[in-house]
Amino acid sequence: MQFIDIQAIHQRSASQIDQAVAKVFAHGRYINGPEVYQLEATLGQFLGGTDEPLHCIAVASGTMALEVALRALGIGPGDEVITTPFTWISTAETIALVGATPVFADIEDHTYNIDPKEVEKVISPKTKAIIPVDLFGQMADYPALEAIAQKHGLKIIEDAAQSFGAEQNGRKAGSMGTVATTSFFPAKPLGGYGDGGAVFTRDAALAEAIRAITNHGCKEREAHYILGTNGRCDSLQAAIIQAKFPNFRDEEIALRQKIGARYTEALKNHVVTPEIHPGNTHIYAQYTIRTQNRDALAEALKAADIPSSVYYRRPLHQQPVFAHLPCATKSFPITEQASQEVVSLPFYPYLSEDDQDKIINAIIAWA
Repeated sequence: MQFIDIQAIHQRSASQIDQAVAKVFAHGRYINGPEVYQLEATLGQFLGGTDEPLHCIAVASGTMALEVALRALGIGPGDEVITTPFTWISTAETIALVGATPVFADIEDHTYNIDPKEVEKVISPKTKAIIPVDLFGQMADYPALEAIAQKHGLKIIEDAAQSFGAEQNGRKAGSMGTVATTSFFPAKPLGGYGDGGAVFTRDAALAEAIRAITNHGCKEREAHYILGTNGRCDSLQAAIIQAKFPNFRDEEIALRQKIGARYTEALKNHVVTPEIHPGNTHIYAQYTIRTQNRDALAEALKAADIPSSVYYRRPLHQQPVFAHLPCATKSFPITEQASQEVVSLPFYPYLSEDDQDKIINAIIAWA
């Protein structure tokens, strides 16, 4: 049994991927080929509809997506950006990479997403933006966060790397805030076959700036208007993601939600299962349970040849790279407790019922 069977996901779209890649080999435009713009149009329509599609800029990675979003918003030295300490380092590292200071706010106990009440406590005159992370596959509390951002004149950058395909009150992950980002890392809900990501916004001027930044500051050939970088998504990666997208949209989102619901129904009386916030759907980038005896459970699963994984053992405020920040000396008790108790189970849209039952039965027997 695999934790995420990427090969099983590949097989559902293998013929479409082969055809798409062959077209790239045929035309030879490996950078800025037509597949990039096709993917951008597809994803923009998915998030905003055909009448009001979002601007989408495909980029080299989810990390790059966050960095160029921050740069396009003019965030840099002297600024502060509030985010969660319970996430992968990309979210905070990009804040530091543009010269700003990451400021952490603790999470909600039941969703693991950033707590709006804690966000408001750490706003200062230097605060310029909030980066909520839609952790494990469900969206943060955007109604509350948007009210805070409006009150204090802040930007919201949605990190939808783990939630692409989820919704909140009919609004799709990747469509929130001033700008949103996602990742196409292979293990993500819509994964590519290498690094890749995208940035989304409704602001045409912001989209133009982001596109220029990712292409060495170019708006036209050999005319560099701003200091940019090489942040482009290549044509092969775009072709693969575009080929996979119909199965993701039409089949995998529903299968993820079905398997997640089945896990929850079977396990809810034995361990702490994911709690879905009212109005949310969940895409289960990871199906994450919680127990005070996590290590013992992980060993029991291993004995039954069932893999598991922990996201995230060491919160960001405890990472050596951030030891110089004021937040390094602070305590974030909800985050710290979660980091000691969460464990993620094997999960992907084509996980068989037999394997699901094996996992469920092993946990019930252990509990």
